[in-house]
Amino acid sequence: MSQFTETSITDAVLARFAECGDDRFRTIMTSLVRHMHDFVREVELTEAEWMAGIQFLTATGQTCTDKRQEFILLSDTLGVSMLVDAVNNRKPAGALESAVQGPYYWEGAPERPLGANLAEGVKGEPAFYSGRVVTLDGTPVAGALLDVWSGDGEGNYDMQLPGQTEMLARGKLRTDAEGRYWFRSIRPASYPVPVDGPVGAMLNRMGRHPFRPGHIHMIVSAPGFQPVTTQLFVAGDPYLDSDAVFGVKDSLVIDFKRHEPGPAPTGEVMDVPFHTAEYDFVLCPVREAALPA
Repeated sequence: MSQFTETSITDAVLARFAECGDDRFRTIMTSLVRHMHDFVREVELTEAEWMAGIQFLTATGQTCTDKRQEFILLSDTLGVSMLVDAVNNRKPAGALESAVQGPYYWEGAPERPLGANLAEGVKGEPAFYSGRVVTLDGTPVAGALLDVWSGDGEGNYDMQLPGQTEMLARGKLRTDAEGRYWFRSIRPASYPVPVDGPVGAMLNRMGRHPFRPGHIHMIVSAPGFQPVTTQLFVAGDPYLDSDAVFGVKDSLVIDFKRHEPGPAPTGEVMDVPFHTAEYDFVLCPVREAALPA
């Protein structure tokens, strides 16, 4: 029987992968083992600290439900989600940048006509969105699909609201023959990520705030083009430089122009102040090779 030391045990564990028939699985797991063992040695982890870590991960799993994914929140707040996103979504200059999907995507939003109000009855300041979906050389992409969702004006998503079973502030739209889109929703508001679970306790102990800047989500896709999951952020939001999930990219920050009550871009007359926001989504063809890191 071999007796392993704190230095020899790593090679011993790695040797156990010799019969693994899945090359990619072996690559991932051996790297994980190396980094975990190096971490333990570097910080000289105590047994009590290791047990605290196990209890933290256990509590994280126990907090997950069909409407809440605490592990995604953990990944987001440690910057891992955005790192994975960056590695997997390298694009040429000028192309639409991606952002994490987040935990509040709801499959099956209804398709709506251009100009539709996606946030009927939802709290928040009205906002009218418009722009185009185009290629890198500016050619319009007709029939591109925008799958849009956001929280309300207080930062609450429909699936967070007690007793809410119907979709709110969600919908799909297709661009017209000239690649144009337009719809109505609300001006996004900044909000805190859930802090009543283990991730919230972690953030508090780190001395970090839990806030995300105001943003609206969308997945933009079209046949022959790479689909992009992204977010548009409100310029001037106080949390742009300290987003709790590290999701902000300069190219995704847009101005929301405020208007007094009166005619809206859709022709309807608004009796309350409203906002307009314009943005063009630039898609890459499927054949476009990923750029090197």
